[in-house]
Amino acid sequence: MRSPTRARRVTPSSDRRPMAETVTLYRPTGPEEMELLEASGFRRWPPRLPEQPIFYPVTNELYAVEIATRWNIKDSGVGYVTRFEVERAFMDRFLVQKVGGAHHTEWWVPAEELEALNDHIVGLIEVIGEYRPDKESEVS
Repeated sequence: MRSPTRARRVTPSSDRRPMAETVTLYRPTGPEEMELLEASGFRRWPPRLPEQPIFYPVTNELYAVEIATRWNIKDSGVGYVTRFEVERAFMDRFLVQKVGGAHHTEWWVPAEELEALNDHIVGLIEVIGEYRPDKESEVS
């Protein structure tokens, strides 16, 4: 298998406002969640399924790309990486969890807190990478 493709996906322009201090979160996702995200106008994450008690945004793009290319492509043929800003005061409620190597860090947000997290997103959720199998890698 050749390197996955990394293509820039265009999302609506951001409406970020200078407000509270924010923290940058990343989230790898597959096509089903991407459709729901797009339906929200790139403003809100969809509710978790009953078998998904935790929402796992990650702390860095490298880890998000690893998940998108190793898991999302394998499971559904395409993986996306998103980036979004959340008010720091809200995210300070959650500890960063190290789940592997030094860059394998993520927040564990209980499903019942996801709507509150959505309410604290500043601006739009941006799609910063799209990965598919059997194509040359592209840098955006």
